[in-house]
Amino acid sequence: MGLGRSIAVLTSGGDAQGMNAAVRATVRVGIYTGAKVYFVHEGYQGLVDGGENICLATWESVSMMLQLGGTVIGSARCKDFRTREGRMKAACNLVKLGITNLCVIGGDGSLTGANEFRTEWSGLLVDLVRAGKITEEEAKKSSHLNIVGIVGSIDNDFCGTDMTIGTDSALHRIIEVVDAITTTAQRSDPTVYLALVTALACGADWVFIPEMPPDDGWENHLCRRLARGSRLNVIIVAEGAMCKDGKPITSDQIKKLVTDRLGFDTRTTVLGHVQRGGTPSAFDRILGSRMGVEAVMALLEATPDTPACVVTLSGNHAIRLPLMECVQVTKEVTAAMAQGRFDDAIKLRGKSFENNWNTYKLLAHINPPDAKSNINVAIMNIGAPCAGMNSAVRAAVRMGIIQGHSMLAVHEGFDGLAQGQIEPLTWTSVSGWTGKGGSMLGTKRTLPGKRLEEISQNIAKFNIHALVIIGGFEAYVGGLELVQAREKYEEMCIPIVVIPATVSNNVPGSDFSIGADTALNTITSTCDRIKQSAAGTKRRVFIVETMGGYCGYLATMAGLAAGADAAYIFEEKFDIKDLEYLWLQNKTRIHCLNCNSNYTTDFIFNLYSEEGKGIFDCRKNVLGHMQQGGTPTPFDRNFGTKMGAKAVLWLTDKLKECYRHGRIFANTADSACVLGMRKRALTFQPLAELKEDTDFEHRIPKTQWWLKIRPIMKILAKYDIKLDTFEHADMEHVIKKKSFLGK
Repeated sequence: MGLGRSIAVLTSGGDAQGMNAAVRATVRVGIYTGAKVYFVHEGYQGLVDGGENICLATWESVSMMLQLGGTVIGSARCKDFRTREGRMKAACNLVKLGITNLCVIGGDGSLTGANEFRTEWSGLLVDLVRAGKITEEEAKKSSHLNIVGIVGSIDNDFCGTDMTIGTDSALHRIIEVVDAITTTAQRSDPTVYLALVTALACGADWVFIPEMPPDDGWENHLCRRLARGSRLNVIIVAEGAMCKDGKPITSDQIKKLVTDRLGFDTRTTVLGHVQRGGTPSAFDRILGSRMGVEAVMALLEATPDTPACVVTLSGNHAIRLPLMECVQVTKEVTAAMAQGRFDDAIKLRGKSFENNWNTYKLLAHINPPDAKSNINVAIMNIGAPCAGMNSAVRAAVRMGIIQGHSMLAVHEGFDGLAQGQIEPLTWTSVSGWTGKGGSMLGTKRTLPGKRLEEISQNIAKFNIHALVIIGGFEAYVGGLELVQAREKYEEMCIPIVVIPATVSNNVPGSDFSIGADTALNTITSTCDRIKQSAAGTKRRVFIVETMGGYCGYLATMAGLAAGADAAYIFEEKFDIKDLEYLWLQNKTRIHCLNCNSNYTTDFIFNLYSEEGKGIFDCRKNVLGHMQQGGTPTPFDRNFGTKMGAKAVLWLTDKLKECYRHGRIFANTADSACVLGMRKRALTFQPLAELKEDTDFEHRIPKTQWWLKIRPIMKILAKYDIKLDTFEHADMEHVIKKKSFLGK
């Protein structure tokens, strides 16, 4: 596909963690297709200056860069490129090297500059020929310039994508600081104020963002909330926050307000460039890798009529969008804020941003209805604990209280439901749960099948009208057993929702499970350390065993994020030929727990140890239960919060449907569902309907979306496979509501 083609890759603007993953993928996939790939060092400045700034990349030149923050090839602001003379120099440098494909990794300013460069290209070539800088033949060979953009920005302010490269890693840095300061504050009496330069709050009491200024009189409202006597208050202030009249709201201003009016001991923390630093998260590495692959495909498939595009993320899908459509909508956000159309600004940011904002508004401020609903909703955790479970419980409890329901905690899973270990939950009883790992409710793997009589009695005794089950494959199977028991036990005829929460990510009905991202980051950081330990050692092979049972999600994604050379999984059969020696130094192979009954971790380790004598050393690492522990990542906190809130809203609607003759009676298939992420949306799917898509013997869904990403991992590890074995994105368009236009 790429034979005879040349691709240049540059990073521009502020650097962001994960850019190196995108550079690495662009280089390796470009080389894999037969194209020449060039680094452009120092962004557009390097493009203008030329010379050694534009150099040929090799497969090995992008090794060991996945775990590095920032951008290895450098980034710089460039005034020269803003002038036509500067762009002429850049064009001349590209033409001389035969480069007609440019991948730009940066924010909206960098991508706008790339599009302008492409628009002017023909005119620049004419001027260069006229000036004698290039020949007519050179101009003819380079008659068209293809541009593809990858959005790299910690601000996540580019319309058309759910997440930009660097955002997740920046949130990791922010959450680390929030957690550290929160822990300190819990040990002292004064209220602590925390200002962070970011728009997204995670468990904060108040957030100021430029897209939605606070109502007039917010100062009084804020002080009333702080004066309630909470031990700790966390306020997050986004850069650019302002009042509705356009006056800025600063951290110092809020600190003075709280100190003067309430006399509280107040602290301000401004993170600044700390957010740009550090190791990229697993999410950003995978996102960067997927976007890099898609960028090369888009460049090589482009025609002179194809508009400059940007590759973005929608749900868990890579998509292509016309670059200038995205830039235009991004500019419309700024215009909407300047004109005071803040509701429009929120909507223009995209569905993901809007959902985050609406969920935050509901959960951060207690505002229960005047009348109680007289509905009791029970919440329980089932299966192995995982990070993020508590976020889902907190969100479900608070959303339930907002709806007027009474919320009940069921401790120790189905055993607790059978034994009556049930107690009320209040708004404050779940405070601070967002950042706590494990399961605060307690959880067990026991299924309800053998204790249905006792469970039905306690459902009646505690007058439970709906049930939220948060857990892994046991939660799914347990929910099915309750549904099947409806024929015998009328008490089971209540709405039930299952929220997938397991490191294994093996629950049918959802592409993602709460807890998997935290486990993935644990594996990735461990692999980073393993690779560092062998940095000065030649010829060493590492075998790393992950959790997941028969599900290869963790092994596959960790392989992609850590740069492993292979990930052996149950879903993809392998044999002795696939276990050939690793002749290159410092190699890592990731092995799923139950991937093969014969080719176990110990077998592979012993094979390599014996056969590799005198050639390489072999080391084995079984990560074990450390993958289930730790504080949840920002992704799992956010995901758990949205899932918990949405589940209770669905139950509330379902309870209204099922209210008949003065009581709740739910016996239809759609009254017991799994809430899951499917492609681009959160959807509810009946438990009974998911049985057909379930391999109960191996505890996995029969169809798993991430298997289509495995070829990317293999290509980046230099496997000889066909490039068309994974899904390519088609060009789509930014959806804009008519009401926004012409205002």
